[in-house]
Order: sequence, then structure tokens, then C-alpha cells
Amino acid sequence: MQIAVISLFREMIDGYLSVSVLSKARERGIFSVDIYDPRDYTTDVHRTVDDAPFGGGPGMVMMCQPVFDLVAECNPPKPMIALSPGGRRLDHSLAVELSALDGFTLLCGRYEGLDQRIIDQLVDFEVSVGDYVLAGGELAALSVIESTVRLVPGVLGNAKSSSDESFADGLLEYPHYTRPASFMGLGVPEVLVSGNHALIAEWRKAAALYRTLVNRPDLIKARGGLSEADERILAKHGYSYKVSE
Repeated sequence: MQIAVISLFREMIDGYLSVSVLSKARERGIFSVDIYDPRDYTTDVHRTVDDAPFGGGPGMVMMCQPVFDLVAECNPPKPMIALSPGGRRLDHSLAVELSALDGFTLLCGRYEGLDQRIIDQLVDFEVSVGDYVLAGGELAALSVIESTVRLVPGVLGNAKSSSDESFADGLLEYPHYTRPASFMGLGVPEVLVSGNHALIAEWRKAAALYRTLVNRPDLIKARGGLSEADERILAKHGYSYKVSE
């Protein structure tokens, strides 16, 4: 997978991708990231990338010329994705879609944003990481990269990790416990030390359903509500619940 990032702050992107599992996957050639700085494609001695908005108003706007020239010279992989509050919300389904691509480009805005002509002429679609405003698109770009790349085969040490986690099947993930089995008088559910793998799997499904009902009932509604099988497994494992309206 070939990913390109267009950003005024190369070090923010490169620093994060130089540690942990993403760094190892990058070193093994599972994915690559090229980072392009629009300042390198400016035409004035001051390397100007922004200017005041037409019509007045606070802040500055990223200019067309450096970004257009960058794209013309470097031909970064398509689709071109702009990080924007008005874009499609980043979620697991979008990460799955992007993970199936050979590559894509992430365009990070700064200041008051991008000149609209950049979006109209160069961008294929926009992505948002939530209903809040960041100083720039770099953190959003990193969220897109990590949520996507970790789904590419070979990136995670255990191939089941990405399929057995929150949102993979429309639910939050079940609770996890590790040694010791008793800590300060606090134990773990007995089923987890029973050795009965079928029962453990069933408990995990019930626990995931319950956790989602309590914390994200919208996800249950998106699945069409609880099925009869869901209700049976919740009752079997002693979970009392009420679906939020």
C-alpha cells in the first residue's frame, strides 16, 4: 500500500509513524508513506503557502498554487482525500474500504482551511474524524493511516486481532483480563479460567452485547436491535439490560 501525505509539518507525520507496530510494518515494506510539503513548491523567497481570505474575515487560507504544483509534479496516489470537518465520518467501515486500496493521498489543511478550488479540482472526497475542530489535518491523517493500515494483512502480529475487536462486527469489544487472577480481592469472571472455550466465546459475545447496550446503544440500533439469539445469550450469562430509546 502506497500512502502520500501532503502536510506543512512533515515531522508530525514521520515521528508518529517511526514507532510501534506501524514502524515495523513500514520497515517490512507492507506499506509506504511519502510526505510532501507544499512549501517546497512555492514560487517566492518567503515560501508563502497562505494568504488572507477574499471577502475579509479572520485567519489565513492555504493557497492553490503550491498544492496544484505539488500534485502536478509528484502525482501522488489516488484517491485524494482532504481532512475536513465536513467530510464523511471516519469509522471502521471506511477504514475497511481504504485498507482494500493500493494507496491513497491525505491532504492536511491548516489555518482556516484550503482554498475551495483545491477541493473542487483535486480532491476526490473529504473525511472527518469527528464534530470538533483541530488546528490542522495531521492528527486526523494519522488516525486514518493507523485505522486503515492495521487492517492490512501482515501488519498486526496476530491476524485475528483486527477481526476480534470493537466495531469489527458492529459491537464494542468484550472486557479483557490478565494475570493475576485475583488482585486486591478483585477476581476475574470464572468462565475465563474454566478452560471451556465454547463457553468463553459465548460469554464474550454476551459481554460485548451488554457493553454496547450500556455505552453505545446507537450501534445496537444500527444492527436492527437485539435478535432473539442475542436476548437468550444475555439472559444465560446474567446480564440485565434495557434498550435505550
